[in-house]
Amino acid sequence: MNQDDMKKAVAKAAFDYVKEMITDGIIIGVGTGSTANYFIDELAAVKNDIGGTVASSEESATRLRAVGIEVMDLNAAGPVAVYVDGADESNQQLHLIKGGGAALTREKIIAAVAEEFVCIADESKLVDVLGKFPLPVEVIPMARSHVARAIVKLGGDPVWREGCVTDNGNQIIDVHNLQIMEPRKLENALNQIVGVVCNGLFAERAADRLFLGTSSGVETHLPRN
Repeated sequence: MNQDDMKKAVAKAAFDYVKEMITDGIIIGVGTGSTANYFIDELAAVKNDIGGTVASSEESATRLRAVGIEVMDLNAAGPVAVYVDGADESNQQLHLIKGGGAALTREKIIAAVAEEFVCIADESKLVDVLGKFPLPVEVIPMARSHVARAIVKLGGDPVWREGCVTDNGNQIIDVHNLQIMEPRKLENALNQIVGVVCNGLFAERAADRLFLGTSSGVETHLPRN
């Protein structure tokens, strides 16, 4: 299988998994990105059996509505049973780097609310140590330079993602050249920098299950201690 085939395969695996938990009125969280888009396409088959969805980006909300799936405001929705989303990197503990699509803040909010967080990714995303993929940090625009200076003190090389404005009206700094040995520690340290809205480390709220697309099929990974 090529990478696109792997993405389709894990989206189907996640759909099959979620389908087994569907009850009347269930709310499903849906992520952002190419792999999540394939999950949306699968979810259309049960659009009349679910209560609705919450989306981590305007892009995903538009795609969901286009296939006839209701999108709800998280504040008005009931409990979110499961959240399905991709990742830019995952380690064996299912700590993730997310935010390549600039939706990290809303993704992290829905992941925090959801009873279960299912990650879907192809085999290139599974790593021993996080950090080869630049770590996105969402910042208040006026604080961008201040945040960048603080990131340098933490050992990272910050690069402003020029031209990128998040759905929340903020900017993204991508942090290069990190080897993230302690994801929770770095996640919390970044959150303490004034002007940071959110960072793309999902360690405090890691994934509960990873469907990983490989050349030989889909593997299921649970967090490794």
